[in-house]
Amino acid sequence: MLLAAAALLIVGAVVFTLGVREKDLPAPVPVSPFQHLDDRKAQIYENLRDLQFEFRVGKLSDEDYQKTKLELQRELANVLAEIDAVKGEATPPPAAAVAEKTRKQKASNVCPHCGAGFERALKFCGECGKPMPGDAA
Repeated sequence: MLLAAAALLIVGAVVFTLGVREKDLPAPVPVSPFQHLDDRKAQIYENLRDLQFEFRVGKLSDEDYQKTKLELQRELANVLAEIDAVKGEATPPPAAAVAEKTRKQKASNVCPHCGAGFERALKFCGECGKPMPGDAA
């Protein structure tokens, strides 16, 4: 009798422990349509870091390093293009928008107060010290 009760207790504990009900499971995480591409991109970046490390410690010749690095960069470019295509960002901006942005950028490189021109946008004029227009970094 004692043996039957012990066996029943053990079987009950095993069934309770291993018996998972469907309603107790968490809902599955929705999979993004480009998750496999993001995973591949992360893997390529990791491979590039490993390749650079192995080159720096002398495990690879310069020729092998450059060849492998170029292959990985090409593969990364393909993956990034696929990600852009899936996200719908593959369409380039219209030429008019690019021209307008370039015009604004060039205009922000010229001081409206003294007329001094600069290679890059500045917050303040390098000649007269007055604030420059636009959002300069």
